[in-house]
Amino acid sequence: MPQPGASLLSYPASIPLSNHTLIRLAQLIRTRRAERRSRWRKLDPAQQALLVLAHLRNGDTYARLAAGFAIGTTTAWRYVREAVDLLAALADDVHAAVARASRLAYAILDGTLIPIDRLADERPYYSGKHRQHGMNVQLLADPLGRLVWASPALPGATHDVTAARTVGLIDALTSAGVTTFADKGYQGARGTIRTPFKRHRHRPWLSRGQRDVNRAHARIRAIGERAVATLKAWKVLTRLRCCPHRATALVQATSCCNSSRRAATQDEKGSVSNGAPDRPPHARGGDPSRKASSGISVASSPRTWGAPPDLSSDRPYARPTPGSEPAGCSPRATLQRVAGQDPMGLKWERIGSDQP
Repeated sequence: MPQPGASLLSYPASIPLSNHTLIRLAQLIRTRRAERRSRWRKLDPAQQALLVLAHLRNGDTYARLAAGFAIGTTTAWRYVREAVDLLAALADDVHAAVARASRLAYAILDGTLIPIDRLADERPYYSGKHRQHGMNVQLLADPLGRLVWASPALPGATHDVTAARTVGLIDALTSAGVTTFADKGYQGARGTIRTPFKRHRHRPWLSRGQRDVNRAHARIRAIGERAVATLKAWKVLTRLRCCPHRATALVQATSCCNSSRRAATQDEKGSVSNGAPDRPPHARGGDPSRKASSGISVASSPRTWGAPPDLSSDRPYARPTPGSEPAGCSPRATLQRVAGQDPMGLKWERIGSDQP
C-alpha cells in the first residue's frame, strides 16, 4: 500500500477478455443496483465490471485496483465481492452440467488443487499429493478439452475420488450413462468411470496389451489438461489469499465468465464457414478456438466423433465374438479402429476394404 502523498506510477494494461463478458457483467450489476434501489455509487456498472474482471483475470490486488480507480480499498473489496456473488449464482449445478455432458461422445474427469495460504487449522487443507495447502476442485471437460463444469471447492486433503463422490458427480454421470475417462486417482469409482490398468500385488506386471490401453487412455486424458489450464488462466486462482470458504464462489464466477467468453467467440465466428468437409479436430489442426482469429469456422455446439474405446473390461481389449468382426480384422486392430474415432488423432489401421 503506497504511503499517503507518495507519487504513483501508471502504465497501460489490458485484459484478455471480450467486450461481451464486460457487457454481461455490467448488466448483472445494473440489474442488482435497480433491485436494491441504489441511487449513487462511486463507479458506474461498467467501471465496476472492469474492476472485477481485472481482479479475476489479471489477479490485481485490492490496493492496486483502489489506486487505479481512485476509490478506497474497502470499496474495491466490496465491489469485487458483490460481483463475484452475482456470477456464482449463475453457475450450473452438477445435474445441469451432466445433462450437457450427456450430449458428448464422452467426458474427461480430472482434479486440480488451488493453492491457499497456510491457516491455523491447516491439516484438512494440506494435500499430500501436491505437498502444499490448497482446495480440491473437480473439473469436467469435453473431448476438445473445453471446460464443462467446475465443482465446489473442497479441502485439499480430500482424495479425488472422494471429492467426486461428495459433490455427486460420479452418481450423476453414471445415472446419465456418460462415459468418462479419469486417471488412476479414481480407481474404484465404478459406474461409467473408465480408469487405466493399475499394478497391484495380485498383478505385479501389466501385459503388453494393457500397457497399450493405458497409453491410449493417457492420450485421451491429456486433452483434459486444457480445462485445468483454462481455469488457472484466471490469475486470482493461482493462489488464494482470502478465506478458503470463498474458493467455491471464485471458481464458479470464473467458470461463468469463461462460458460467457466461449459463447461470445462462437457467436462471432460460428457463422463463418470455409466450406471444408466435416472432420475430426485433429484433422482440422487442433482446437477450433485457437483458429477463431484466422477466420476458420467454429462450431456453435460440441461435436461428437463416435464412441470412445471400451476400456471397461479386465482384458486389454474386448475380443469380438466369432463372425462379428470384419474379414482380416484382428482384435488388436479392432481396438485401434475404435480408439481412432476419438479426437486424439490415434492412427487408424486400415484392413481390407474397411474405411475409417
